[in-house]
Amino acid sequence: MSNDDSERLQYAVCAAIAAKRPLAIRGGGSKAFLGRAPQGEPLDVAGHSGIVNYQPKELVLTARGGTTLEEIESALAEAGQMLPFEPPRFGPGATLGGTIACGLSGPARPYLGAARDLVLGTRVLTGRGEILRFGGEVMKNVAGYDVSRLMTGAYGTLGVLLELSLKVLPAPAATRTLSQERDPAQAIELMNRWAGRPLPVTATCYDGERLYVRLSGAEKGVAQAAAEIGGEPLAGAESFWREKIREQGHGFFAGNTPLWRLSVPQAAPPLALPGKQLIEWGGAQRWLRSDAPADAIREVVTRAGGHASLFRGGDRSGEVFHPLPAVLMTLHRRLKQAFDPDGLLNPGRLYADL
Repeated sequence: MSNDDSERLQYAVCAAIAAKRPLAIRGGGSKAFLGRAPQGEPLDVAGHSGIVNYQPKELVLTARGGTTLEEIESALAEAGQMLPFEPPRFGPGATLGGTIACGLSGPARPYLGAARDLVLGTRVLTGRGEILRFGGEVMKNVAGYDVSRLMTGAYGTLGVLLELSLKVLPAPAATRTLSQERDPAQAIELMNRWAGRPLPVTATCYDGERLYVRLSGAEKGVAQAAAEIGGEPLAGAESFWREKIREQGHGFFAGNTPLWRLSVPQAAPPLALPGKQLIEWGGAQRWLRSDAPADAIREVVTRAGGHASLFRGGDRSGEVFHPLPAVLMTLHRRLKQAFDPDGLLNPGRLYADL
């Protein structure tokens, strides 16, 4: 279903500006658990939906922010194409706008690009009540600042994502997943070794017992790489990467223990932290289930050269994301002032004073 609801949304934002009333942007609601607790009157953007332009030969798709990932991925599949960054849905109503606003990427992120890398252009409703367009529908676009990518991962604090243009890719001709028993240090070493070789790796994961690697591409290349890497073929591999890892259905993610997302250099050794860990992205993304204090977790991760964010559970009234250095926080405040001077869009969703 296609519906351009931009006029209503613009009117709602302008009314909120006049009344100095904060707004909590809401699409499908599947990402409401991310970040700090939403504040303000709900601004429903799910009705602003529909694929605006899709040119399979040009590998570009443009859709409104409220368009569901299900609709987009269905249209791409009919043309034998896909969203390269494999965005997680975390719910049936997941929208494109919410996905890009949260900057979410799935298992293929280190190998085919992150959400931010694949956003070509945006149409944004700012906290000033203005509708602005940034970027375009081509990769080579040098007109002004790259505001489109700035909006990716801003959690709606800079504007409502009305429309997005994304680069898409053909689906691979063949895929194969292999697994082997390894300890954490061996798994990290192997993932980094494979990354330094011309292998068609498109996903890696270590769940504490077994190391999984997905190969994608031409049938001959996949077969040769599989012979070089070795391991046991995984039955139901598509479901494993989609349901167990991308949508966090793996047993590791079950339960109420706080879930932390740790971003570190991919070759960093195993982190000495209490709790269970699951490693993705060639070693660069490490999930941690732990009741340890936030300061203790962040101290260890900072020493490793990374940062830690509380992804699910725990106390969302405090700082969920890794604290920023003073200089970066100043830049964040200036950006917020430029796009949302009254601080009305998703206030406090990223940091308490943004």
